[in-house]
Amino acid sequence: MDVAGFLALLDLEPAGADRWLAHSPQNGWKRVFGGQVLAQSLVAAQRSVEGRPPHSLHAYFILGGDPAEPIELSVERVRDGRSFSVRRIVARQRGETMFVMSVSFQAEEPGDLNHALPMPPAPAAEATLDPVVLAGNLPEPQAARARQFFSHISPIELRPLDLRRYQPSAPGVLGDPRQNLWIRLKGPLPDDPAIHRAALVYLSDMTLIDTVLVAHGYSIARGQFQTASLDHAVWLHRPFRADDWLLYAQDSPSAQGARGLTRGLLYTRDGVLAATTAQEGLVRKRKTPAPPNF
Repeated sequence: MDVAGFLALLDLEPAGADRWLAHSPQNGWKRVFGGQVLAQSLVAAQRSVEGRPPHSLHAYFILGGDPAEPIELSVERVRDGRSFSVRRIVARQRGETMFVMSVSFQAEEPGDLNHALPMPPAPAAEATLDPVVLAGNLPEPQAARARQFFSHISPIELRPLDLRRYQPSAPGVLGDPRQNLWIRLKGPLPDDPAIHRAALVYLSDMTLIDTVLVAHGYSIARGQFQTASLDHAVWLHRPFRADDWLLYAQDSPSAQGARGLTRGLLYTRDGVLAATTAQEGLVRKRKTPAPPNF
């Protein structure tokens, strides 16, 4: 899928008052990518609010979606106040609820306080290594899983700064539960801020669970863990472009009970904090490694 294909995903089909149909790319994924339904639900919510940009969203993934089936999106107009509006989006397939999300919108105002955590030191994205090349150094079938993964996530492009996932390490030995990477949508997007917000939400679902695994010497490419996003939250702070490199600084403060929590800060290349994310994911060890497919 290219950027034109990504924009087609956001072109929701009207299905009644505050109701929409969304579709998935036929790119080999066995389940609907979580970032996709996040982005499509945000688009649906934004179409019901005028003059107020979203500032936060909170979502739960309930069932794995089927890419072959359309997704029915319904928007509930929970409240329109003087400063804030709230929308609740429910995504269904075959009559079953697969995903729910709440979005809060705020009328723009200057505010009296302004601060942000500084961006961690990082080399320029252009000076980092292509992960497809790095994945080629992995033993089989890890290399096959990694190659397939990078072919499936297009048009998301990333440049890892932590090479632990591409180098042998001692599984089960706890290391630093942090990683940084550059990420963007590869290809120019329209200037509409609503599209860039949806694009950031789309790519924000990428690599968070991996941060939990690499802290313990594992990688998703090894197929040793059953993983799935359980919930997702995004706070939108300042303007950005999702088709330019964003530094995704991630840390995992906790893993227990077959769940891992990861937080993320997304910075523009000039150090502006654009968004904050948080996600808890399932990290359940398999008895036998999964086959090299998604």
